[in-house]
Amino acid sequence: MFLLDNQVVRADWRQAKAMVTDLLAKNGAKVLCARRWDERKLAYSIRGRTRGTYLLAYFEIAGTGLNGIRRDFELDERVLRYLLLKVDAIPAGELEKAAEEGADGYVVPPPPTEEATSAERLVFGDLADRPIQENLRRNAPAEAEGGDGAEAEVPEAAAAEES
Repeated sequence: MFLLDNQVVRADWRQAKAMVTDLLAKNGAKVLCARRWDERKLAYSIRGRTRGTYLLAYFEIAGTGLNGIRRDFELDERVLRYLLLKVDAIPAGELEKAAEEGADGYVVPPPPTEEATSAERLVFGDLADRPIQENLRRNAPAEAEGGDGAEAEVPEAAAAEES
């Protein structure tokens, strides 16, 4: 899996994908399939970037070629991070998804809107910065609220932890 710089991906997805597959082939890898996985907000900025696009690639290579691949991807600034894992077989459906992306009519999905990134913050955001009682109220199950929208009671143990 490769995390690519979003500026490169938005300029030309096919060129960004070709850059990765060409570097793999240069080092003796046989690329079986490669496809765009997703664009995501990063948990922390990497080289000043806060969003990145993941490219999922399956390839075959002799063990001696891995050092060259690692070196090339470490030196390429368009690749923010990479993760190489050994798998026994390509998961079901991956070849079909890669073929769909390779079709002439494939259009790269537009970047997420600001509303989507705001929703990400609501779900995954700053929970650690809030007091424990507020977190418990916010994340209490509906049954605890009695179904009428009233705030859930905070257990005394949680209130004691906050002090």
